[in-house]
Amino acid sequence: MGMGPRPDPQGENNMIVITLDSLRWDSLMAAEPKIITKLGKVEKRYTYASWTAPSHYNLLTGLLPHTSPQHVYASEYYKEDFFNYNDRLAAKGIDFGAMVPGLWFPEFLQGKMGYQTHARVSLPVLNPKTAINRGFDSFQLMDSHNDMRAMLPTLKFDSDRPSFYMLNVGETHYPYALPDEDSSMWPRISGVNGVFRKMKDQLEASEGKEDRFKEDFQFFDQDKLDQLRDRQINTVRYLDGVFEELYDMVPKNTHIIVTADHGELFGEAGYFGHGPIMHEKCFEVPYLEGKIR
Repeated sequence: MGMGPRPDPQGENNMIVITLDSLRWDSLMAAEPKIITKLGKVEKRYTYASWTAPSHYNLLTGLLPHTSPQHVYASEYYKEDFFNYNDRLAAKGIDFGAMVPGLWFPEFLQGKMGYQTHARVSLPVLNPKTAINRGFDSFQLMDSHNDMRAMLPTLKFDSDRPSFYMLNVGETHYPYALPDEDSSMWPRISGVNGVFRKMKDQLEASEGKEDRFKEDFQFFDQDKLDQLRDRQINTVRYLDGVFEELYDMVPKNTHIIVTADHGELFGEAGYFGHGPIMHEKCFEVPYLEGKIR
């Protein structure tokens, strides 16, 4: 979804925002990546939502995972956070008021900053038919949910007009599998549609299907959950090599943000996964940003 003629570029930097889907802050720290962290120090921040779709919606209003400061009015925090886009984009005059009335960062970049805007997403809940595809010149759901490397050849940078990219990376999402890895030993857990399908199956199914549902539900004892946590950590170690390829290919004037849309539960307080869960590990996410050269 593009738009007509846009103004001359008002910023000098390209910008890439990368969400490592479901990645807990402490999982990234346990992986000890060497390449990803070339951007700068990893911060523990907090996401505004515990599920992929609302978290990305919030991110595309321009609000990145927050630092949770005390004794600060929310409005003042938002103003300061938006002001930081002046440094990120190498621009001037960006403040919260510039986002009014649309409150949609891609449209702001297109209409007021003269940027090209693009998205590459791994999770189908963010597919191009959803409302999140607004203000993008290109928006692509990748063929595989866990292959960040396949995104790289699709990234193009125009020397005459800076670009914004949002990359939603799926290796760190359940079942925390590397590309071409056989993960069939882990039960298939779908998103919203899968939840409703499971409910329907359970209501209408034969006894055998009900037994299978119960088996899936009871599959994750703590040993399995520990294995899954290790699998998520391993995906970060793998992605470190993919980030090296990304860092090598982007233009020098590219500001990169690496974070997560939400965290994940691996047995804490009896929870697994994310979504309708109120637990700090669903909201703690890694955050780092900078230019690699």
